[in-house]
Amino acid sequence: MARPHAAAVLEDAWNRRLDGVLRSRGWRTKVVPYTGYGTEASARVLARVLLTRRPGERAGADALAGARELRTAEHEQRGWRAFVTAPAMAVPVAVTLGERTLRTRADRSGYVDVTLNGHGLGPGWHEARISSPDAEDVDAAVLVVAAATTVGIVSDIDDTIISTSLPRPLIAGWNTFIRHEGARHVVPGMATMYRTLLEQHPGAPVAYLSTGAWNAAPQLTRFLRRHGYPAGPLLLTDWGPTNTGWFRSGREHKRSSLHRLSRELPQVRWLLVGDDGQHDPQIYGEFAQERPDRVEAIAIRELTPTEQVLSHGIPVSMEELSLRGRPRREVPVCRAGDGYSLLRLVLLALGRRTGPGPQ
Repeated sequence: MARPHAAAVLEDAWNRRLDGVLRSRGWRTKVVPYTGYGTEASARVLARVLLTRRPGERAGADALAGARELRTAEHEQRGWRAFVTAPAMAVPVAVTLGERTLRTRADRSGYVDVTLNGHGLGPGWHEARISSPDAEDVDAAVLVVAAATTVGIVSDIDDTIISTSLPRPLIAGWNTFIRHEGARHVVPGMATMYRTLLEQHPGAPVAYLSTGAWNAAPQLTRFLRRHGYPAGPLLLTDWGPTNTGWFRSGREHKRSSLHRLSRELPQVRWLLVGDDGQHDPQIYGEFAQERPDRVEAIAIRELTPTEQVLSHGIPVSMEELSLRGRPRREVPVCRAGDGYSLLRLVLLALGRRTGPGPQ
């Protein structure tokens, strides 16, 4: 096995030191569940194990401040609080889904990503019980997709369903560390588009694929629920160092996630939804070239010239800058500036009747 990159070695040393200090002060482990997915044969369960203060540790004014913080978190929590975390490295974890229990350990960053075969559950939403020593048991939602389901949606997040109107290098920092959750804006019509498509295809899975960090998953889940987006797994990434470099590749994360979805849900053909501000057209186009049997259509939200400048510095789309990544002709490609217009084009491309307009 190759020697880990220096960045990973340094991060692990820091996390081990932090783990020892916090545990000596009485902190304990906490499991944060994420939404999983799978088939009637196997399912993927996701979570993270963190260190947190013990209940009742704070007193007086500090405890009152904490109570106020909890009361306002649902609507006005600033994202930076989610990033002040300490991973619990390599702690034992037990995951139970239906008839199957799997015992494992969290990875070097506290993440749990396991596949349970033979769980014995039918299609629909279920809960996986996740247990770890010194932590309260939690339930993670898991969507089991029926074998008869042949259509699903993969959606990008920034500039596709959430309007940022910021230079792309500043988006992550601003949305994560400064902006209140309630201050983020939706792209018009995207939630309507997804709900309408799910009415046409009951039981279809919706996966939200982004290069954003897992730390933001709770805030993103609340945002999606508040604005009427269908529930579905978030496929995010970890910003920290890897065993091969200082930073993870966002494009590689999206490519590998698409191919993993195609393997784990082989009966599903995907509607790939993104924007033309960065690399979605190229990534989706390359995937459609490699796996045309897994792509139902591609839907690209076109940014305005101002949004294009903020995204990558010039008032034209990234798609216009490259001839690579164009899908084969049999894969429909729809382009429009909002969800309402995209919905009409997608329904036409899929041979459906035009859906409802703005409400």
